[in-house]
Amino acid sequence: MDLVTIAKFMVLPIALGSVALVLILGLANMARGGSPLVSQKLMQWRVILQAVALCFVLLTIILMNRG
Repeated sequence: MDLVTIAKFMVLPIALGSVALVLILGLANMARGGSPLVSQKLMQWRVILQAVALCFVLLTIILMNRG
Protein backbone atom coordinates (compact mmCIF):
# COMPACT_ATOMS: atom_id res chain seq x y z
CA MET A 1 0.00 0.00 0.00
CA ASP A 2 1.18 3.48 -0.76
CA LEU A 3 1.13 6.39 1.65
CA VAL A 4 -1.93 8.06 0.10
CA THR A 5 -4.02 4.88 0.40
CA ILE A 6 -3.03 4.44 4.02
CA ALA A 7 -3.89 8.07 4.77
CA LYS A 8 -7.23 7.98 2.94
CA PHE A 9 -8.53 4.67 4.21
CA MET A 10 -6.92 4.23 7.62
CA VAL A 11 -5.64 7.42 9.20
CA LEU A 12 -8.43 9.81 8.17
CA PRO A 13 -11.33 7.58 9.29
CA ILE A 14 -9.64 7.00 12.65
CA ALA A 15 -8.97 10.73 13.14
CA LEU A 16 -12.49 11.79 12.12
CA GLY A 17 -14.06 8.96 14.11
CA SER A 18 -12.20 9.99 17.25
CA VAL A 19 -13.47 13.56 16.87
CA ALA A 20 -17.03 12.27 16.45
CA LEU A 21 -16.70 9.95 19.45
CA VAL A 22 -15.48 12.73 21.76
CA LEU A 23 -18.25 15.01 20.48
CA ILE A 24 -20.90 12.35 21.20
CA LEU A 25 -19.45 11.70 24.66
CA GLY A 26 -19.55 15.43 25.41
CA LEU A 27 -23.15 15.75 24.23
CA ALA A 28 -24.17 12.71 26.27
CA ASN A 29 -22.49 14.12 29.36
CA MET A 30 -24.24 17.46 28.88
CA ALA A 31 -27.63 15.84 28.21
CA ARG A 32 -27.57 13.79 31.39
CA GLY A 33 -26.42 16.76 33.47
CA GLY A 34 -22.93 15.44 34.09
CA SER A 35 -19.98 17.22 35.57
CA PRO A 36 -19.04 20.54 33.94
CA LEU A 37 -15.38 19.63 34.45
CA VAL A 38 -15.82 16.50 32.34
CA SER A 39 -17.59 18.53 29.66
CA GLN A 40 -14.73 21.04 29.64
CA LYS A 41 -12.11 18.29 29.33
CA LEU A 42 -14.05 16.65 26.50
CA MET A 43 -14.30 19.99 24.71
CA GLN A 44 -10.55 20.49 25.03
CA TRP A 45 -9.89 17.01 23.64
CA ARG A 46 -12.32 17.63 20.78
CA VAL A 47 -10.51 20.81 19.77
CA ILE A 48 -7.14 19.06 19.90
CA LEU A 49 -8.43 16.09 17.89
CA GLN A 50 -10.01 18.41 15.34
CA ALA A 51 -6.67 20.14 14.83
CA VAL A 52 -4.93 16.79 14.39
CA ALA A 53 -7.63 15.59 11.98
CA LEU A 54 -7.33 18.81 9.98
CA CYS A 55 -3.58 18.31 9.70
CA PHE A 56 -4.15 14.76 8.42
CA VAL A 57 -6.70 16.01 5.88
CA LEU A 58 -4.29 18.64 4.60
CA LEU A 59 -1.43 16.15 4.49
CA THR A 60 -3.57 13.71 2.52
CA ILE A 61 -4.53 16.42 0.02
CA ILE A 62 -0.88 17.37 -0.41
CA LEU A 63 0.11 13.74 -0.94
CA MET A 64 -2.69 13.21 -3.45
CA ASN A 65 -1.60 16.23 -5.50
CA ARG A 66 1.98 15.04 -5.65
CA GLY A 67 0.87 12.30 -8.00
